[in-house]
Amino acid sequence: MQTRKLTTAALLIAIGTLSAHLVYIPVGVSRCFPVQHAINVLGAVMLGPDYALAIAFIISCLRNMFGTGSLLAFPGSMIGALLAGFMYARFKNIPSAMFGEVFGTGILGGLVAWVIASTMLGSKAAAWFFIPPFLVSTIGGSIIAGLLLKSSVFQTQISKENK
Repeated sequence: MQTRKLTTAALLIAIGTLSAHLVYIPVGVSRCFPVQHAINVLGAVMLGPDYALAIAFIISCLRNMFGTGSLLAFPGSMIGALLAGFMYARFKNIPSAMFGEVFGTGILGGLVAWVIASTMLGSKAAAWFFIPPFLVSTIGGSIIAGLLLKSSVFQTQISKENK
């Protein structure tokens, strides 16, 4: 069981890291990654909040090391992943995980990104500068994850992980 979870986490980390330079939406000082948000929801549903948070953190670290991410990758991905995991653990349905990701990344992550951008990066942008692009990206990624999770392949994986 533990090997399966670690392998699934490693695959999600690899996909998130490798796709970072391929699929993103540049918006001001941030880059929005819908694949990252899909991975957050997938990790939350299949592995739980602790794994989802760890996956988001490791992907953010790797993206920064490879030069395909920024400091703003941390709050957006980690808060959304953790909240998606908590929501799924509490309500046991995919829409709850999707909502957790959207609220966690789009609203809370956007606000924290604004604080980081203004204090550490010297940005003069208002908070609303970060929230709309984060929302667009996370809504798109959450929908992708929701569709994937409804597929029979992921339904089998979810049932194995929940045993």
